[in-house]
Amino acid sequence: MNNAFFKPLKIGMIAASITGLMACGSDNNDFSNVDNPPPLTPAPVTPTPPAPVPNFDDDGVLDANIRWTTYGVPHVTADNLESMAYGVGYAFARDNICVLADQVVRYNSERAKYLGPDLVPGSGDSAHLINDFGFLTLGIREQAEQGYAGLSANTRAMLSGYTQGYNRYLADTGVTNIDGRCANQPWVQPIDSLDLLTYSLGVSLLPGAANFLGAMFVAAPPGESFLPFPVDNARSIDFKIAPDVELPEVNGFDLGSNGWGLGSDVTENGQGTLLANPHFPHTGALRFWQLHTTIPGHLDVIGGSLMGLPGAVNIGFNEHVAWTHTFSTAEHFVVYQLMLDENDPTQQTHMVDGSRRLITGKQIEIDVAVGPGQTIRLGKMSYSTNYGPIIVVPGNFEWGPGGNAFAIKDVNLPNFDVIDHWLAMNLSTSMDEFKQAFMDYDGVIFNNTMATSADGQVFYIDDSTVPRLTDVAINELTTNPLLIGIRQQAGFTVLPGFISAFDFERPVPFEEAPQYSGTDYVQNSNDSFWLTNLESPITGVSPLYGQVGNQQSLRSRMAHVLLNDERGADNLFSADEVVNALLGNRNYLGEAVLDDLITYCEQRGTNPVQVDGEFVTLTDACTALGLWDGTMNLGSAGAPLFREFAFQFNRAPQWDVAFNPEDPVNTPSGLSDNLTTLEHLARAVRVMESAGIALDATLGEVQFVERSTVAGAPSGNRIPWAGAHNVEGGFNVFDTRISDPTLLPRHSYPTVNASTRMSAEGQGYHINYGSSWMIVMNFTDNGPEGHGILTYSQSSNRDSDHFLDQTLLYSQQPQLRPMLFTDEAIEANKIMELNLSSQ
Repeated sequence: MNNAFFKPLKIGMIAASITGLMACGSDNNDFSNVDNPPPLTPAPVTPTPPAPVPNFDDDGVLDANIRWTTYGVPHVTADNLESMAYGVGYAFARDNICVLADQVVRYNSERAKYLGPDLVPGSGDSAHLINDFGFLTLGIREQAEQGYAGLSANTRAMLSGYTQGYNRYLADTGVTNIDGRCANQPWVQPIDSLDLLTYSLGVSLLPGAANFLGAMFVAAPPGESFLPFPVDNARSIDFKIAPDVELPEVNGFDLGSNGWGLGSDVTENGQGTLLANPHFPHTGALRFWQLHTTIPGHLDVIGGSLMGLPGAVNIGFNEHVAWTHTFSTAEHFVVYQLMLDENDPTQQTHMVDGSRRLITGKQIEIDVAVGPGQTIRLGKMSYSTNYGPIIVVPGNFEWGPGGNAFAIKDVNLPNFDVIDHWLAMNLSTSMDEFKQAFMDYDGVIFNNTMATSADGQVFYIDDSTVPRLTDVAINELTTNPLLIGIRQQAGFTVLPGFISAFDFERPVPFEEAPQYSGTDYVQNSNDSFWLTNLESPITGVSPLYGQVGNQQSLRSRMAHVLLNDERGADNLFSADEVVNALLGNRNYLGEAVLDDLITYCEQRGTNPVQVDGEFVTLTDACTALGLWDGTMNLGSAGAPLFREFAFQFNRAPQWDVAFNPEDPVNTPSGLSDNLTTLEHLARAVRVMESAGIALDATLGEVQFVERSTVAGAPSGNRIPWAGAHNVEGGFNVFDTRISDPTLLPRHSYPTVNASTRMSAEGQGYHINYGSSWMIVMNFTDNGPEGHGILTYSQSSNRDSDHFLDQTLLYSQQPQLRPMLFTDEAIEANKIMELNLSSQ
């Protein structure tokens, strides 16, 4: 982040500045007497609820039938939710036990107990101390323990069944014989419902407070140390503690996605069609996993879910409704600037509406490994307010200078609705019931939702959990220049904490969330809610949901182009045409500027372009670009060179026509004929030369998937990979992101420089992020017909037959495979069956 705004202001002075600037955005500055918001409009009449699904078996015995079909997909049938989740937990552990075991340790604040204080041993980075003390400060384990008894019977049944299935696999297989990445590790242990609930509460904080663990770690009152200390007569600390805490990126994993719901107005058969295309990491805890669950007479749903959701499908379909999600631009927390009580020399009280509020200190403790079989007990003070934990980011958000401090309030702390919400979607038998899930629950923590139904209805909502600000807070946030400036530069909202009118009490309710219903289409490619439907833009919602009237990303513009271009002559979509839109690997920037770029390049001739102290002749680049077919497929010669141009273009775009919010899909446009454009191309040439890559190389020669060995070394098995990138306006997107919340060993390659993803050591683009669980599903008179692929395959265990099978299928040619939904299809493609019983 650019800290130029914060440091000169010494952020501690902002509270006083805000007080003086309130008049800039409001005619009424008597905030102590602000009326409460008006009552909410009553929700529409709800549909008749379906019969409740059985949650527990009367005799306490769990029984599940699991049939695995080609590519390792489990189809789990049971009579109740607990037994269904039992089968799902067993099947998941068989594929990915190390990943969940690692994350249970993470969210239970036990990384330092097993792995010592640092991510890099001896470095003093304190990563494991920060993790463990951070999640203790947030209190997620304590919240799980306190809230478990109040959970619905359905949620408790699924947590119980899933953990018992996980434990059954571990007991049957033995810790010695599981995935080699965690075999025989002391942190691989049986888990229980509280472990899994704690994990769920932690995941809910990924787009919010979980990004501020370091800022909580270094928070201490002026004059006091933030450092941990030995407790219970523990030996002294003899390791370095020197964390480097910076202002975090709220979407550090760069989560994205595309999603379409097509209705009866735009499909050939007048029924609904779904396109699901989440862009998520290919390693670690945010991998999708495929499953099909059936409770006869109640539940029959197929799709994919993120790890640890105990039996519910995140993205998929049943006989009646299909749905997908994209990462929302909405904000899920607010940082509050506190006005410290000037009469308190300890600076541990603050003022709200003229009344004193305590900043409460609490001692928290963890175990830390300091040698083989040796741990010490460390304690630390954490500090919280009526808003939430105190945060300190040196140079930005400080405790004390100017009489201020800062606290973070996350609307997902805690969120106990996650399992109930997705289960309600899974059980929906109509679009009305699907919508009811969003009226009843707030468990879709950071996603937009797009859905379509068998009768051709479509629905969009951003019901990610968003703070419901008062009208006063919204007015100031959108009109006060200081608040606007801070939000733009920090990437999140900072509000005054000394006036209660800026606080929030709950999430935005269903009726106030951005949404659209119809029979035409809904779509989203992460550019907020605004242009979900181009003909019916959404406006008039809380600014915390994202921007309106903003320039769209190239990928979002590509989405609108595909929705227009890829229909047949009848102007209606078939399922095959939707697949072509998803996997055609078109390139928006290339389609917009390639012809002009080649023209300008050829006009330059042999006259070199000087960049970064070197002279670059562009004639070979002109030739290479002339070979390019405009797509990002395996045989696309010159595609890597154009991508490198796109990286440079993205840093300083050279458009002829500026953005016009009245024409957001087609502007900005036109490539400027100037020296900067040629310098972009010259720098692209230099990147290719530095990596030792020919300018006319095909994408298949340069872009690859390479898995790591058990020890985290490169395997040497490089699998060619087709697909585009965000920077060039691809739709089917892949990238080389290395963010991974697990500590399981894996390799990565350094890039040539900070402006590219190209690696000289790796000889190209090492893919580990992007299109993951892809579906195109069409409702038909014979029921739902779905095709999908999990690009990184079902299992992360190198010894599994399903470690690379779908990866190799995609590598041959971008394609989807049939999703086996009917009993006949399952039996015809069955590769293994297991009747699993707890008796």
